Amino acid sequence: MDERKEVQVKIIKEKENKETTTEEEFFNVLKQIAPGTNLRTALEGAQRTGKGALIVVENEKVPPLIDGGFRINSRFTPQRLIELTKMDGAIILSKDIKKINYANVLLTPENKIKTTETGTRHKAAERTAKQTGSLVIAISERKNEITLYYKNIRYPIRGTDDLLRKANEHVQMLEKQRELFDQHAKELDRLEIRNHLNLGQAINVIQKGRFIQKISEELKKYAVELGKEGTLIRTRLRELTIGVEKEMNLVIKDYTKLDLKKSRVLLDSLTYDELLDKETIQRILAHESPLMSTQVKGWRILSKTSLHESEIAQIVKESGSLGKAIHSNSKFYETILGKEKGEFLKEEIEKIKLGF
Repeated sequence: MDERKEVQVKIIKEKENKETTTEEEFFNVLKQIAPGTNLRTALEGAQRTGKGALIVVENEKVPPLIDGGFRINSRFTPQRLIELTKMDGAIILSKDIKKINYANVLLTPENKIKTTETGTRHKAAERTAKQTGSLVIAISERKNEITLYYKNIRYPIRGTDDLLRKANEHVQMLEKQRELFDQHAKELDRLEIRNHLNLGQAINVIQKGRFIQKISEELKKYAVELGKEGTLIRTRLRELTIGVEKEMNLVIKDYTKLDLKKSRVLLDSLTYDELLDKETIQRILAHESPLMSTQVKGWRILSKTSLHESEIAQIVKESGSLGKAIHSNSKFYETILGKEKGEFLKEEIEKIKLGF
């Protein structure tokens, strides 16, 4: 196995073996502490008191870690939680965050669990989250910060004003990347219509597409965490990302020597810095050189017509290249699709060519 394939296999295995939290699952956690919720009101109130706090949302794995303290068993209200944070121990909330179950509790997670934290409270928070898979929130007395822990995730909770500022910065970055993505995609259209195949231009589209996806992933978190305050952010996010993934996947499908799924796994694992290196994307597409050594299949251009995916697959298979797929006469299409549909496809392709 050559070095390139060894790297590809390693990345795929690491991605498959790594325990992950789904995007939807984590977003549901963020919704629980969004501005306007009772829990967020309680957390910000506790933060203003200048005291530290440790709060755990209970699940079936939490009770064995509880030592001491006393049972509260009362309805959750922000004011009650704020008052209870004035004590040193942890506070245990019910799974639905409607009740305060315990207060002044000592948590006893397994101390062999790795933690990146230094303070006692935050070590206990991270270890409890990892051991139980529960939501744990720590308020730092010294730094006056709120940190969320969930399974293997550590996530700092920012104030609403800070979140809005960060979200708007991400929207601006997204707007710029979308503008560049559309420009590169249009240039790729122009080159492909003339059968001037250019791997570098295809890589430009893929690179900008992944930038958009990575920025939008961060922006989604901010929008969810903002709750109702993030409505306009979510609307703008949808506008700026529409059609990007489909377009990028079609470029990959045309230009990769692997298959789409393998290439996406490898591309999705790249950091921002790695995405900046176009040679890395070139290697992921399994091209040894920036010069095209194989024919482009034609999926992307043909997807601009009214053909179904199965029909595009037939054209791609029979033509063997983009050039033949879009520069053949009507009879070629008619033998595959039938007379009426073949003629209509030829007309559609000619209209696409006229646009460039």
